[in-house]
Amino acid sequence: MPSFSRLFLTAFALFLTITGLFAAEKPNIVWVVIEDMSAHFSSYGETTIQTPHIDRLAADGVKFTNAYVTAPVCSTCRSALVTGRYQTSIGAHHHRSGRGEMKIQLPSHVKLIPEYFQDAGYWTCNMGTPHGSPKLGKTDYNFEWDASVYNGSDWTDRKPGQPFFAQIQLHGGKLRSGKNWRERVKEKLGSVTDPANVQLPPYYPDDEVIRDDWAAYLDTVRWTDHEVGELIARLEKEQILDNTYIFLITDHGISHARGKQFCYQEGMHIPLIVHGPGLKTGTIRDDVVVQIDMAASSMGFAGIEIPANLESKNLFAEDYKPRDYVVSARDRCDETVDRIRGVTNGRFKYIRNFHHERPYLQPNAYKDAKQILIRLNELADAGKLSKYQMLQMADSRPQEELYDMQNDAWELKNLADDPYYSDMLDRMRGNLHEWIESTGDKGEQAEGEMFDSDMAVYLNTIKRRHPDRAAIIQRNIDQMKKWEAEGK
Repeated sequence: MPSFSRLFLTAFALFLTITGLFAAEKPNIVWVVIEDMSAHFSSYGETTIQTPHIDRLAADGVKFTNAYVTAPVCSTCRSALVTGRYQTSIGAHHHRSGRGEMKIQLPSHVKLIPEYFQDAGYWTCNMGTPHGSPKLGKTDYNFEWDASVYNGSDWTDRKPGQPFFAQIQLHGGKLRSGKNWRERVKEKLGSVTDPANVQLPPYYPDDEVIRDDWAAYLDTVRWTDHEVGELIARLEKEQILDNTYIFLITDHGISHARGKQFCYQEGMHIPLIVHGPGLKTGTIRDDVVVQIDMAASSMGFAGIEIPANLESKNLFAEDYKPRDYVVSARDRCDETVDRIRGVTNGRFKYIRNFHHERPYLQPNAYKDAKQILIRLNELADAGKLSKYQMLQMADSRPQEELYDMQNDAWELKNLADDPYYSDMLDRMRGNLHEWIESTGDKGEQAEGEMFDSDMAVYLNTIKRRHPDRAAIIQRNIDQMKKWEAEGK
């Protein structure tokens, strides 16, 4: 009869084998988050350039055609993504807020998504490149948080067999503002995009400055595709691609006059590709989803219990029920106060401008310094813009906008005053009201002292880095306060 010690050792060895197999079966989760980029990939219909690596993920995985951000600007979008909740629900809805003396504390029931993965035994990391880096990748959260939610800036240091949850932050569209950008592109990719081949949206003029910028932007898309290729190659080399789910999104659309910071398609519509084991290849889904759905979906793949109060949906759950609509919310961006809500059901888009008496392009030092905005203003002053190109240059906005995106993909014809669409207008008004009430949209609340707190830090930072712009920002701050006093 075997001794007790021998039985114990045998049982312990069996336990190690079982737990080891269990750990090995847990999939890795990778989030690729790209800055300032719309869905200008070949797999989404872009023809001027080719994006073979991203297209491979789409062809071998699931491509969502109706994916949106909860906010068309980075810090608010990222604050929502890492919590699985709307930024408007947790008080993180103003871009770059909570940076001064006044801080934003998360509600006690809110945990960051990496924490759930750590609790489940995952190694968590936040990376600035597909190869890892000495420091964490971009976070840009508007609230106070503990950096220990990330174990490091790469998955290399994890224990043998330990699954990992990795966020990879790619600079995307921001790259085009870098020094010697075109020379770098030619050296790395062998060529640059010819501005003559660019196909501009009809709301932008056929102008050399605009074309050059768009071509430089498309090269950031090509560069990003190359980085995604490097990621795939690394996962293949480490023989873990087949046990890894990859989610690829952008943190909002292209940084342009009608894109970033706005609730038109150019600002709030994003790509979403999911690649991983067990997914039917070549799947195309047109249900409306938001970027925070990555949270619950990732937890579902990892076998982590999804909290009932998470505002994220598991897109791959057996009992998944598509949303009837999704909402994107824009609030203050830097010094520029605004409140815009965009609602879409995939076919129609409803936009509510709560500060409709203000210009579309309110004063904003960040955007106003861009050559494309400078050029648009020059062309507008010279009377060289068409009716549709003048839409974003107007001194005021409609209170409501309604677009049939199936028949008006560029959102040029506002149907809000058309009696034929009155039922749809009422329905989408109701959708927005329902969402505001059910999610506790904090955008209705006056910002108060937080604005002054944030602006003090912003001004001090600008004085150090760009002293010539400090007076401009102060003038913009004064303008915001003047409009508020006037009830605009």
